[in-house]
This record gives sequence, C-alpha cells and structure tokens, in this order.
Amino acid sequence: MTPMPASEPSDPRPSEPNITPATVSLDGRVAVVTGAAQGIGEATALTLARFGADVAVCDKLEDGLESTVAALEGLDRRVVSSLMDVRDDDAVTAFLGQVADEYGSVDILVNNAGGGFYADFLDVSAKGQNALVNENFTQVTSFIRGTVPLMAAGGSIVNITSIEGHRAGPGFGIYSAMKAAVENLSKTLALELSDRRIRVNCVAPDMIPTPGDAGLSQSSGALGGDTAETAKHAQPWPVGGTTWDAAASVLFLASDLSRFVTGTTIHLDGGTFAASGWKRSADDGGDRTWRL
Repeated sequence: MTPMPASEPSDPRPSEPNITPATVSLDGRVAVVTGAAQGIGEATALTLARFGADVAVCDKLEDGLESTVAALEGLDRRVVSSLMDVRDDDAVTAFLGQVADEYGSVDILVNNAGGGFYADFLDVSAKGQNALVNENFTQVTSFIRGTVPLMAAGGSIVNITSIEGHRAGPGFGIYSAMKAAVENLSKTLALELSDRRIRVNCVAPDMIPTPGDAGLSQSSGALGGDTAETAKHAQPWPVGGTTWDAAASVLFLASDLSRFVTGTTIHLDGGTFAASGWKRSADDGGDRTWRL
C-alpha cells in the first residue's frame, strides 16, 4: 500500500457550501464496511452504494457475505470482498491491500464488526476476555491504522459502538468496556487526524434487532425473550429502530452533510441515553405515564 501524504491538505470543499441533494452524494468515493454479511453492516453497505459509493466488504459469514456482494453488484457498484475474521491482523492487512490495489484510496471506513456473549464478568475466562477485546477493540484499531494511510482529505471514519459503551453492561462487562474504549479513542483520533481533514465519529445503537442478536435474547434474562418486543417497551420512542436507521446515521456521517462534525456520537437509541432510567408504560392502551 502506498501511504497518502500526511502534510497539511487543502480542504477541497467551499467554506460556505450550498446544501443540495448532491451534498449527500457519495459518487466517486470508496467505502470499507466491516461485518457486512447481515444486520447493520449489510444495510450500511447497501445504503452507501445506493448513494454512489464503490464498496469493500468483509465478514466471516460466507452465505451472508455472498448475498451482500450480489446485492451490491445488482446496484452496479464495484465491489471488493473478503471472507475473513477481523481479529486476524494478517487478514486485515491482506484485505486492505486488495482495496488499495483495486481502488487506490479509501474515503469512508465503517467499523461495524463486533460481537459478544452473555456472562457475568467473573465467569469470563482469560481466553474469552481476549476474544472480546480483539473483536470489539483491537480489530478496530487495526482497520484504522491500515486505512488512514489510504485516506485523502475529507475522509470519514464511523465506528459503530453501542448504548452499552455509555452505561453499565451487566452480563456484558468486557463488551461494554470495549465499546466505551472505542468511543473514547474516536474522540482522540478526531483531534489527531484533524490535520489530515479526516473526521472520526461514532454511532451508538440501542437494541436494533439483527440476526446476530438472536442468540443473546435467548441466553440473557436482561434482554428478555423477544428482542423487538423488548426494544419497543424499553425505549422512550414508541417505534423501534431498524438496521436502516443505523445506515441512515452512517450515511450522514460519511457525506458532506456532516463536514463539520467530528469527535462525537449519534445516539441511535430512541431516547434511551437521554432517559437515564425513565421508562414509559408497557401498556398499549394509551397510558403515557413515565416511571423510574
């Protein structure tokens, strides 16, 4: 990979842009999306492609990745894909090498891959902890470290974190801590990469129903039985969020609509972060009472 120059770049955009539909266009840009076989990653890759980006995707789920690639090709976009484990540094390096060879540069990096399992902290072995740290933090740093040299001025890094990175995570202690670590790192990188005109932001979803959450809802009493139903009653907003809501937030942060936004987090949670323990009644009979 040939590193992009780290010298002071000029800002190619006007200081007072005229906001038009073209402002959200990603025509001519290249996006890397990790964990793109299903859920938020799949929706994000397809959305960025629909708005004009060529896309590079990776995942360890073969069938889902093939489906995503087929959908992207159906949008007449160029696609690079890799069946890989994002925790494997050599695989990350090889994948980004493919991206560099095919596209030459990267404009958008979406660190979406991650995951966890339900267990009290004292029941998590050292091996299990290492797996959680590598899957939710270390691989994010690997992708950022490998992608930034390929980014020119105006680049955008979007890290998918979680509401759990902003509150306690009983049963998900290491996962929660790593999401908080990514959120904090994103703030630091927003400053360190500002001279390159690379923006770094987070999207922190609350319970967005995805295929990857199916096992968690079975094993965790904290999540309840039906993830979608739990989300409906747990969040202040009366309508649950979807993977496409997450993709819309990423699109905003990837496009020039957010050209002055860096070092911050979009709380994609229907008001959960704002509620701080306040909950609306689960009664569907029109009772809008709020309770702690």
